[in-house]
Amino acid sequence: MGLIEALNFFIFLAILAIKFSEQGVKDIKESVFSICGMCTIRCPIQVEVEDGVVKWIEGNPHDPAMAGRLCAKGSAGIAMEYDYERPQYPMIRKGKRGEGEWERATWDEALNFITEKLKGIIEKQGGKAVALSDRGGPFRDIHRSFLRAIGSPNYFNHDCTCARNVQHAAISLFGSGRKTFNYDYKQCKHLVLYGRNVFESLRVKAANTIMELLDRGGKITYIDVRASGTAMKATRFWMVRPGTDYALNLGIIHTVLRDNLYDAEFTDKWLEGFKGLQSFVTEYTPEWASRETGVPAQEIVEFAHEVSEDKPSVIFHPGWMTARYLDSFYSSRTAYILNALMGSIEAPGGLFFQKGPGDVGAKGLNALLDTIPKPKDKRVDGCGWKYKHFESGPGLLHLLYPAILSENPYPIKAYIVFRHDPLLSLPGPEEQKKVLDKLDLLVAIDSNYSETGWYADVLLPSATYLEKSSVLRSGKGLKPKFDIRKQAIEPRNEAKPDWWIFKSLAERLGVGEYFKFNDVERFWEWQLEGTGITLADFEEKGFVSLANKSVWWDRMKDLKFKTPSKKIEFVSSLLEENGIPSFTPYESPKKPEKGSFRLAFGRSPVHTHGRTQNNPVLSEIMPENTLWINAEEAKRLGISNGDRVEVTSSDGTHSGTIYAYVTEFIHPEAVYMVHGFGRKVPWQTRGYNKGLGDYRFETGLLNVYDPVGGANALLECYVRVRKAS
Repeated sequence: MGLIEALNFFIFLAILAIKFSEQGVKDIKESVFSICGMCTIRCPIQVEVEDGVVKWIEGNPHDPAMAGRLCAKGSAGIAMEYDYERPQYPMIRKGKRGEGEWERATWDEALNFITEKLKGIIEKQGGKAVALSDRGGPFRDIHRSFLRAIGSPNYFNHDCTCARNVQHAAISLFGSGRKTFNYDYKQCKHLVLYGRNVFESLRVKAANTIMELLDRGGKITYIDVRASGTAMKATRFWMVRPGTDYALNLGIIHTVLRDNLYDAEFTDKWLEGFKGLQSFVTEYTPEWASRETGVPAQEIVEFAHEVSEDKPSVIFHPGWMTARYLDSFYSSRTAYILNALMGSIEAPGGLFFQKGPGDVGAKGLNALLDTIPKPKDKRVDGCGWKYKHFESGPGLLHLLYPAILSENPYPIKAYIVFRHDPLLSLPGPEEQKKVLDKLDLLVAIDSNYSETGWYADVLLPSATYLEKSSVLRSGKGLKPKFDIRKQAIEPRNEAKPDWWIFKSLAERLGVGEYFKFNDVERFWEWQLEGTGITLADFEEKGFVSLANKSVWWDRMKDLKFKTPSKKIEFVSSLLEENGIPSFTPYESPKKPEKGSFRLAFGRSPVHTHGRTQNNPVLSEIMPENTLWINAEEAKRLGISNGDRVEVTSSDGTHSGTIYAYVTEFIHPEAVYMVHGFGRKVPWQTRGYNKGLGDYRFETGLLNVYDPVGGANALLECYVRVRKAS
C-alpha cells in the first residue's frame, strides 16, 4: 500500500468511525461515562451496555471537542475487550525466564507468592529495594501510594523514552514542567511542529481543532526527516537532515533577533538572559543553518518574518516524544525560547498556563499519596541528588539498570511493571534481560501480554478500562474540571482492577492501614471531600466543570513563573549552578557510513505504540510495518518498492527482514519504520513475528542518553540495509 493510499484508507476509517458515532445505536439498556484506555490520550467516552455486554463506544457527546467522535483505536476497544488472546488468570513462571512455561494460579496463590518474595527482600534490604514503573498518566494515586507505603522512593514511568527532554527544558526556563502549558490551537495563526505528527498520533480533540485551524486560513510548518501524514496537510514542509533541529532553531533565532522580529514589550518584561542569547546566536546565521539542515537560507528568513507577522498567536511546539538525539534537550529548549520571543505565552492562539482547581477558587481532589510519609532513602537512579538537574519525580528508568547491576547506591531486588513494557520501549531488550536476571522478583500487571510480562516471574491479569473504575481525574486547562472513569461491565475471566491488586498486596505486607476503602466509590467520596461536589454531579455528563468560561491571565502582569527570578530564564539558574551551559555549541551529527542509515521510528493512526499489534481488528487493518527508504538510496542498493530487505544492527548482533517502501519523501540518511512490531510473545498469534521492532536494533544504546535532558537517544541508532537474498 502506497503512502497516499494508506493515508486515504486511514482517513476513510476515521470518517467511518465518526459517521457511526453520529448515527448512534438504538435500544441500549445502559449508558456509562468513562475514559478510553486504548492509548495515552484518554479521551472521554460513553459506553453502551446491554445485558452486561459492551455494544458501542463513542466519544462523550457532552464534550464539545469530542461530540461523539472516536479514532480507530478507540473504536477497537470492543475487539480488545472480547479478545481471547489477552491474559485471563494469574500465572507463575515455572521454567526459565522468557521460555513461556507457566503454571496457572489462583489469586491467593499468586499474591502470596509475591508477598513472600517481597517480605524477604524488604526484611533484608528495606522497602527501597523495590522499584515500580508504569505508563504515567492521571490514574497513579493508588499504586504510587502502595510503593511509598512499603518505603520505596523508586517510582519510574515511561517518560525517559518520551518527553523527559521537554520536561527538563521547560523546568530550565519556567521553573516548572511541560504540563505547565497547553496549546490554544483554536485561535492559533501559525503552528510549528518538529516531528510532532498530530494527525497520526492521534489526539482526536487536537486533530479536529488543528484541522479547523487550517480551514480558517491558519498555517502549519512541519519539520521532519520524512513526510508523515501531518506533512501532507502542512502549509510548509521542511525535510531536514536527521539530528539538525537544534541547528534550524538557532538559525531562526538569529534571524528573529537580527531583524527585530520579536515581541519587545513581552521580552523586556519577562525575559532573563536576553543579551546572553543574542551573543550566543551571532555566529549561527541562516546560511550556516542551511548547510546543516538542507533548508534554504532564504526560506528560513522568509519563515521568521512570516511567523513574526502572526505573533503572538504562534505555537512552536516543543515536542512530545523527543527521546531522539543527544541534543534534543536544546532543540526543545530553543523551541520554547522562540515562543517566548514571539510573546506567545498566555496569549490567545499561543501557549496558555494550565489552570487547576485552585486557580478558579475551587478545592482540588484529595490524594492518597499525600497521606503517606515520604521515604527517607534517596532515589536509586540518582535523580534529584546525584544528578541535581534531573527532576526526581518519575526518575529515569534507563538509570535503574546500571544501579541493579552495580547495587550502587544500594541493591534493587524486585521490580513491578504495571501497564508498561520496558523490553519493547527501551533500547536493547537482550541487554535489558541480562540486567533483569539479577532480580529476585519481576512482576507484570497488565491487560495485554507484553514482552516484559512474558519475561516476568508472575503475570497478573489487570482489568481493562471497560472493566474497572479508576480514581477521579483532575483536568487542567482554560476550564478546569473533574472527570470520571466508571466501570461499564464486570471483569472477564479472572481479571481484577489494579486498585484491588495493590490494596491486596498492601494488606498482605502489613501496610493496609493506608488503604481504608473497600471499593472505588468510597474512594471517590473521599477524593471529593471538601470540594462541595458529589458523585451525583457526574451522572449527567461524566465530568464536572469548575469554571463557566475560559480563564486567561493578564500576560503583562499576572504570569507565574517558578524560577528564582520569577521570569523566563534564558540563562538558567538551575543549569548554571550545576555546571551546565544554558546555550551549548551545536555539534554536527555524524553521517552514516555507506550502506548504513539512521533508523527513525514513529506512530501510525491505527496502533498505540506496541500495545495493539495483536488487536483482532487493528491487526487486520495494519498487520505489519514496512521500511521507508529513500528512492535514490534504494536504487543504488538495487532495492525496488515491495522488495524484501534485510536490516542489520550496527554491531551485527541483530537482523531481520521486512518489506521496503521506496519513496522520495524520506531523507537519504534515514530509514523509518512504525514502532511496536516484531513481537515475540507466541500467545499473541496475530502480532507474533510480524514486521520488525526498531527497539531490537538499538543495541548498545541502553545508557546512551541526552546528558542534559535525560531522555534516551533512541535515534542515535544506525542500521545496514541490503536486498534480501
